[in-house]
Formats: sequence, C-alpha cells, structure tokens
Amino acid sequence: MKNVTHSFVFLAHWPSAGSFGLNTDILATNLINLTVVVGVLIFFGKGVCASCLLKDLLDNRKQRILSTIRNSEELRRGTIEQLEKARVRLQKVELEADEYRMNGYSEIEREKANLINATSISLEQLEKSKNEILYFEKQRAMNQVRQRVFQQAVQGALGTLNSCLNTELHFRTIRANIGILGAIESKK
Repeated sequence: MKNVTHSFVFLAHWPSAGSFGLNTDILATNLINLTVVVGVLIFFGKGVCASCLLKDLLDNRKQRILSTIRNSEELRRGTIEQLEKARVRLQKVELEADEYRMNGYSEIEREKANLINATSISLEQLEKSKNEILYFEKQRAMNQVRQRVFQQAVQGALGTLNSCLNTELHFRTIRANIGILGAIESKK
C-alpha cells in the first residue's frame, strides 16, 4: 500500500514533459483531486470489516423490527377479538332493538351507533398507532445504520491515511480539503 502512495508522491515531483504534467492548482483541479481522494479512500477502505459490523447491526435491527411486528400482530388479534365480541354484542343489541322498535323505543338505535363508532375509532387508533411505531422504528434503524457506516468509513479512512501518508503529503491533503470546504461554505 505504501508503494501506491509513494507513486502518487513521485508523480507530483515529475518535471513536466511538455504535454503531460501534474497540475497543482487546487482551484482548477478540484474534481480531479476529489476523485483521487475518493479513489484512495475506497482503495484503502476495502480492508475494513465494516460489513461484519454492519451485518450484526442489521440483524439486531431486523430482530427488533420483527419483534415490533409480532407485538403489533398480537395487538391486531386482540383488536379482532374485541371486534368479534362487539359484533356479537351488536347482534344482541339489534335483536333487542327490534323488540323495542315494536314498542317505540329509539334509544337502542343511539346505543348501537355509539358502540359502532367507539369500536371503529378504537380500531382506527390502534392501526394508526401500529403504523406510526413501524415507521419510527424503521427511520431510527436507518439512521443508526447510516451513522454507523459513516463512522466506520471515516475511522478506516483516517487510519489508512495516517499510516500511509508522509507529513508533507498529509499537510497538502489537509490544505486541499480545507480549500474545498471553504469553497463549499462560500457557495452557501
């Protein structure tokens, strides 16, 4: 790996042969410099076992999500049981309503409507709650995975760069990145 780094350092010291040379003007070669930096980071970052840690993290999140789904399904089953009880009760109320309707009572109709509305609202709230829980768990898992991958990539790249770069190249890289960040800040 040091040979590859040294080859980049030697390219910077080659005299220009007329038509080919290394342009050290940072503003004119931002895209090329950025491409080289990203290429070096990808090349040296291949040895990091981020996939092992990422796989464990994803497996843990998958188990949590599956557990949440199971809990939601149990809540749904409980709600369905409540709905069935409510339907049985509704049938009972309807039978009583027929009897009272003959006698002229309309209060049973109001009770039936209230029971249906309460059950419907309860079901809607449970479904909404389940969907919100799943959405937030998914977002939280995705954010944790993104953060973990970013941290591992940065740590791997910094470790590789610190072990492979000499002092002069290290300072030139820092100055180039500061220039890039300054240009980004000035555009904002």
